[in-house]
Amino acid sequence: MAIKGLELAVACAKAADDLKAEEIRIWDMRGVSNLTDFMVICTGTSMPQLRAILRDVAGKIEEEHGAKPVHSEGRADTRWVVLDYIDVMVHVMDTELREFYGLESLWKDAKEVEWSATA
Repeated sequence: MAIKGLELAVACAKAADDLKAEEIRIWDMRGVSNLTDFMVICTGTSMPQLRAILRDVAGKIEEEHGAKPVHSEGRADTRWVVLDYIDVMVHVMDTELREFYGLESLWKDAKEVEWSATA
């Protein structure tokens, strides 16, 4: 059975961390949004890194945990891609768009989840 919820969000964050994504944060969206339970946001600093994060997060999660995104929106060259696992949405953004859209402030009522890349 594929993992879900917080366990999936942490696995996605760790996969992004393995690719040196920056500013990786997990937000608990339960009770704040009906779109998803958890949101992972991370930053890629170059087009090749954005592509690698997208490819390898989805690949690693499917390989290790049997979960596939049901939808993805955007491409690396749009500088913002969302991998939608229903209960977890992973936003991979470049620095400029992340600062411009400010998802963290948009969802300021959500609680940040503490996680560790080594745990």
